[in-house]
Amino acid sequence: MSKKETYEQKAEALITPIVERHGFELVDVEYVKEGGNFYLRAYIDKPGGITVDDCETVSREFSDKLDEEDFIDEAYIMEVSSPGLGRPLKKEKDFKRSMGEEVEIRTYRPINREKEFYGVLTAYDENSVTIDCEGEEKTFQKTDIALIRLAFDF
Repeated sequence: MSKKETYEQKAEALITPIVERHGFELVDVEYVKEGGNFYLRAYIDKPGGITVDDCETVSREFSDKLDEEDFIDEAYIMEVSSPGLGRPLKKEKDFKRSMGEEVEIRTYRPINREKEFYGVLTAYDENSVTIDCEGEEKTFQKTDIALIRLAFDF
């Protein structure tokens, strides 16, 4: 297991009880390097949306736990936020909740000269995702998908 995966798993184990105690949902935890900084990000949600105060409450408790455990070697910036409108689908519960919803799929490599696809999520399993693109069913291997998230129109 990579250092990144180890950090994410340990952080998820620490934050999950905090998030659940407040009646929120833990959407995702990620440890990434952007520019010259490492970031440990936790995304939380609840019906009706998460507030800045909700994020602050979880952030304070999570920060205390991270200080106690002190398992991350590098200096990092910790953030707790909402997953936002373009919420990625990563876990089984995300796909289940999004069945019948319009999603955006971006692939690593072009498929028929396209890398972006929009359609209604109709099926998924451990290895693939199927969407209905205006009456045409398209199935993608999860290994080919760079990003899948709920689509939104402005």
